[in-house]
Amino acid sequence: MTRPAPSPTLPCPPAGRRRLPPWLRVRLPTVRAFAETEAVLRDQAVRTVCESARCPNQWECWSRHTATFMIAGDRCTRACRFCAVTTGKPLPLDAQEPLRVAEAARRMGLRHVVLTAVARDDLPDGGAEHFRQTILAVRRRNPGATVEVLVPDFNGDAASIATVLDARPEVFNHNLETVRRLTPAVRSRATYDRSLEVLRRAHPRSSEAWRTKSGLMLGLGETDQEVAEALRDLRAAGCDLLTLGQYLQPTVRQLPVAEFIHPDRFAGWAQRARALGFDHVVSGPLVRSSYHADDLVRDLPAGQSRRGPGGGT
Repeated sequence: MTRPAPSPTLPCPPAGRRRLPPWLRVRLPTVRAFAETEAVLRDQAVRTVCESARCPNQWECWSRHTATFMIAGDRCTRACRFCAVTTGKPLPLDAQEPLRVAEAARRMGLRHVVLTAVARDDLPDGGAEHFRQTILAVRRRNPGATVEVLVPDFNGDAASIATVLDARPEVFNHNLETVRRLTPAVRSRATYDRSLEVLRRAHPRSSEAWRTKSGLMLGLGETDQEVAEALRDLRAAGCDLLTLGQYLQPTVRQLPVAEFIHPDRFAGWAQRARALGFDHVVSGPLVRSSYHADDLVRDLPAGQSRRGPGGGT
């Protein structure tokens, strides 16, 4: 699997985007379930990362009556070069948003609710309390449902991480996103070591009621050695669950794709990750952080996806 190291700098976005290989061409289904999901989301005025980040799996997931809710507004205080979410000055938090998200989850019949958010560096706690309030609202409105959070790094603030964990999400997810060398060119303000520290801070308590999870995008110009190093670093930080997916350029304003990774190579990375001790690995070209996240929770051993004391119900 060894390949030569690429240039240490990322290429500038070309005028157009590269043609997708056959394994990345998505057929859009025409089913009633998609329209039903869309109607619930519009009625409750809740946002999804499926739309904001231009996820290629939106049609599939909405057609399965699933979605990843994006809370704390639609304007991010960071400008990561891989992400299509709008960057700008955020609006004040909406105190009613947790209730609307909880109701949308109920109407969609979700048994596993995934919450993410824009980075809110304008707030003292980075939006951690808003995460907590949303988790608790989902618990009250959807008894028995499991909750997964995909959080920003909160600038590494231990108190903010603890605030989210106090609500006992079954899965605490923070993405490493890419390898160490490429992090400064790909991510805004975030650092490779800080992301590992976020996972490390969450993990010592994970055996109580939740698991830690992270993900990497491939195809930005990383080498196989760098990916292997990132996997080892994640395991050393106590990461339990892993997603590996293909980076796709959302618009011409974001970084171009350096390489389309063949599905066979994704399968090889999954095998290597499991050998390192990850409990659950989802690896493939169209995999994203919350792709089939409900399947992951169902696959956890008995007792690992249950809330501990203080779950807030």
